[in-house]
Amino acid sequence: MKRTGNSALSFFSKIGNPLLRLLFVLIYFLIFSLAGIKKIFSSFASRLKEKTTKKSHTILLFSQKNKISQKIKRPKLTFPKIKLLPKIPSFNLPIKLISFFMGGATSLFFMYFSFTPIFKDLPSPQRLAQHDLSLTTRIYDQNKKLLYKIYREKNRTFVPLSELPPYLIQATIAIEDKNFYHHQGLSLNGIIRAAYQNIILGKKTGGSTITQQLIKNTLLSSEKTWRRKIKEAILAVLTEKKYSKNQILEMYLNEVGYGGATYGIEEAAIKYFGKHAKELTLPEAALLAGLPASPTRYSPFGNHPNLAKERQALVLNRMVEDKYISEEEAKEAKEKGIVFAPQGNEILAPHFVWYVKDILVQKYGEKKVEEGGLEVTTSLDLDIQNIAQEVVKNEIKKLGNLHITNGAALVTNPKTGAILAMVGSKDYFAKDIDGNFNVTTSPRQPGSAIKPVNYSIALENGFTPATLIDDSPIVYQIPGQPPYIPKNYDLKYHGPTPLRVALGSSYNIPAVKILAAFGVKKMVDRGKEMGITTWEDPSRFGLSLTLGGGEVKMTDMAVVYGVLANNGIRVDLNPILEVKDNTGKILEKNDHGKETPVLNPGIAFLLTNILSDNSARTPAFGPNSQLNIPDRQVAVKTGTTQNMRDNWTIGYTPSLLTAVWVGNNDNSSMSYVASGVTGASPIWRKIMDKLLKDKPKEDFPTPNEVKAIQICQTTGTLPCAGCPLIKTEYFIEGTEPKTACNPAAWNFYITPTPNQ
Repeated sequence: MKRTGNSALSFFSKIGNPLLRLLFVLIYFLIFSLAGIKKIFSSFASRLKEKTTKKSHTILLFSQKNKISQKIKRPKLTFPKIKLLPKIPSFNLPIKLISFFMGGATSLFFMYFSFTPIFKDLPSPQRLAQHDLSLTTRIYDQNKKLLYKIYREKNRTFVPLSELPPYLIQATIAIEDKNFYHHQGLSLNGIIRAAYQNIILGKKTGGSTITQQLIKNTLLSSEKTWRRKIKEAILAVLTEKKYSKNQILEMYLNEVGYGGATYGIEEAAIKYFGKHAKELTLPEAALLAGLPASPTRYSPFGNHPNLAKERQALVLNRMVEDKYISEEEAKEAKEKGIVFAPQGNEILAPHFVWYVKDILVQKYGEKKVEEGGLEVTTSLDLDIQNIAQEVVKNEIKKLGNLHITNGAALVTNPKTGAILAMVGSKDYFAKDIDGNFNVTTSPRQPGSAIKPVNYSIALENGFTPATLIDDSPIVYQIPGQPPYIPKNYDLKYHGPTPLRVALGSSYNIPAVKILAAFGVKKMVDRGKEMGITTWEDPSRFGLSLTLGGGEVKMTDMAVVYGVLANNGIRVDLNPILEVKDNTGKILEKNDHGKETPVLNPGIAFLLTNILSDNSARTPAFGPNSQLNIPDRQVAVKTGTTQNMRDNWTIGYTPSLLTAVWVGNNDNSSMSYVASGVTGASPIWRKIMDKLLKDKPKEDFPTPNEVKAIQICQTTGTLPCAGCPLIKTEYFIEGTEPKTACNPAAWNFYITPTPNQ
């Protein structure tokens, strides 16, 4: 569409630099102001000259007393002609002149200092044609399978205006900017209407034209300030000078958002109807035209799909008002049913993807992640992820009668810290449990699964797997608190119990006695060393800490148990293997997580050996529990909180670790769960069985400092000649027993005092 205008506007439109353009406008204004002032001065001079020449050279003297008048002639004086401005008579024009000068100067001063900051960084409308669209960041699993595309304004496909159906264009204009083809970038009616509704009626509404919306979406930020609005208005006018109406409309329809990550009319048509934009029908076009005003509110897939239908009807009514379609056509379009395209999940392993995105944003910033076109290769194995997700989902369905509504699982390689699977809930899209909530990264009480942290301290301080601990009633009197009486899960007491059995069978009373002997602070410090990030204030915890009284994250527990699998070396989780920028340059490359020595290798081995000993757990779980995987050396520990809100199973081989949790997101108690039989254990077992199938067997290597010695099982000493129960036990060199048992003392037990 051709634009016409006066010569001044044509001249100013050719000036590219906004600041220079403002300077020329001010000069233009000043020239015309001076011309007007010159005319005023000329008029004043003419009038003054007339008054001076007509003035009489006689003076009449009057005498009130004598009532006589005399005419006195004065000599006529002549002066040389000097071209000076005559003295201005005392009337109001000089004041007006002074006011004019001062007002003009003040206005110019105000305009310069008010508008200079606006014009200073005003982008050029030429950038609309040169606009670089934001680039998509892609997240892959370790085998280069695409998990998700992250973008802010990228998921679009350009389509020419000529290929769009007329009623789509008409619907957009009718609902967004009915005077689009008649204004010059700004709509006075729209501005007045918006001001009236915002100020008088208190309704939030916009008065922006399609041109202004294009400017806002492409050249300016979304900040809500008067400066931004002024820039938007100026750029809208300049854009209309540079581009035709059809060019502006084409850019708008390819830029505007239609909900979520969908930008541009072509991607909108594909997302909502599974077809190209040129194939849209009138009802479909009307629905899409109504989305940009509020894509979330008017989404047919949102919480109120009826609003989408109401918005579509409004668009059709506007098209009738503007005589694009007849009332009959509108009625038919409203009554015609719309078939939406199936909404497939555009994201795989969603809990893991958002976990990785958070890490990326912390490193590179939101803008770089959403617009920078990064290529991110993660440690996730999508095949393992799908296995874990399926097992969790299917097993949770079986637990509804136990009031267990959710489950989570984490699979890692403890050697490298790689996260192979992250199942944050039974279903990310489940509405009944807030499925998008990621349990694996959220603090939960671990129950007895935390006990190995406590027992590592005991093994460092004179205890051995053969040390007998008295599992008998005890009361702890803590000043200012009610008496603390720990109880076992089975509500029984088991007398003198070897540390191996006490940990393997997860008896509570021996664990509390060990914590009381060494102190809560030591356990808190050890937990932090092994990978726990949630124990910031030791004063919050008491003796129940060893029974799960301190909340932990599943991701942290994976690191803690990884220390045991790695012979005492802590390997932090490593979810991101490589990050490249949009040019292919490698920004980071990680083969494994950060390594930190934490435990003596011998102590780590002893704990692993205990947790993989089926005979040690048999008194509590029986010989054929879900924890026992035949022909495999797998270390495993369970945990159940006393309030029945959390149930865990965590087990590992040297290169595979699986942690599982079941419970309820609303923190309500489960009605019943039996560790090793129901709850988390069957989920853990099924995942491990599937992942270990066809994999070579792995045994935990024995450190050189660990010795295997025959001992008396009853006393924990060297066996005597008549010892009825002899077994092989592991000891760190120097801690093995030096004396043999005494048959007379088989019924005697000792609760040792730890070496400080």
